[in-house]
Amino acid sequence: MNIEKNIAIWAKGSTVLMVEQNKLPFSYEIYESKTYKQTAIAIKTMITRGAGSIGAAAAFAMMQAIIEAPDNNFQEYINNAKKEIEATRPTARDLFAATERVYNASKISIQNAIDEAFLVTKEISDSCKNIGILGNTLLKNDARILTHCNAGWLALVEHGSALAPIYEAHKHKKNIFVYVNETRPRSQGARLTAWELNQANVKHAIIADNAAAWYMLQNKIDIVITGADRIAANGDTANKIGTLEKAIVAKEFEIPFYIAAPSSTFDFSIKTGNQIIIEERNPEEVLYQKGLDQNGDIKTIRVASEGSTALNPAFDVTPYKYITGFITEKGILKPEELMVLTQT
Repeated sequence: MNIEKNIAIWAKGSTVLMVEQNKLPFSYEIYESKTYKQTAIAIKTMITRGAGSIGAAAAFAMMQAIIEAPDNNFQEYINNAKKEIEATRPTARDLFAATERVYNASKISIQNAIDEAFLVTKEISDSCKNIGILGNTLLKNDARILTHCNAGWLALVEHGSALAPIYEAHKHKKNIFVYVNETRPRSQGARLTAWELNQANVKHAIIADNAAAWYMLQNKIDIVITGADRIAANGDTANKIGTLEKAIVAKEFEIPFYIAAPSSTFDFSIKTGNQIIIEERNPEEVLYQKGLDQNGDIKTIRVASEGSTALNPAFDVTPYKYITGFITEKGILKPEELMVLTQT
């Protein structure tokens, strides 16, 4: 694969370019989106995914809608577009924050909205770079790290959140090892995180989601770091399904459990995680799997009994009491310290 730069999403003019994450790890392709509707579909179908990359895509989609909107129907057009973009992934806080910023910027001018979309994306990238620098201080030499889902550069434009400290530690020649939860049903750990770490030459191994507790019992995991999709004011955190059980087990074995996320992922308008809407996805993601056949072609096969259905919540909510701290661009904070993020 010829990967020119570790950037998940960017724009040239009004065309949005993004890594086609549904094709990874089998092929590296760039998807081009020329309209806001195409970008909204890309978010919905997870061509691009992960909190920060969703935020960037939403910002660019809103920008595209503002550019496309006809003069005689401008406000109604962008109002409808905003609703359509925000309906794509209801749990991700960054999506709503991004659309709101670009939408409000359009009240000044179209050019101001364009500038704001690019600024949103830059801020996500810059924040994650700082998360890496700060998070690296938590990783000792020979650290063994467990992560869940994908919170690398694919998920956050550039650098990543949960993987940013890992990349920073690797850059500083620390000897680290990463346990990569496969993260069923879409296997973002096995397909995306492992691919990223392999590209960066970071030592790692994919483990089944239900193997983490066994490795913790054997004292083979020193720290857990995951990303987040929305964080309530009290620290309750929505992240990929399976995060909650990892946090509970880490608490039992007294293993530090950290959430890495930029301040844009925090939603101070909601007090607790009970107010977070959890996205329910298509049951077919559980019932079917994709992979390479012996000819190198991507195939979809059913892995469950015929006649059975499935439930498919995309996220769960980890109560703040299970979280040791939050690695943000403004510092490593305990749940009771999060209000500092509201200060400029």
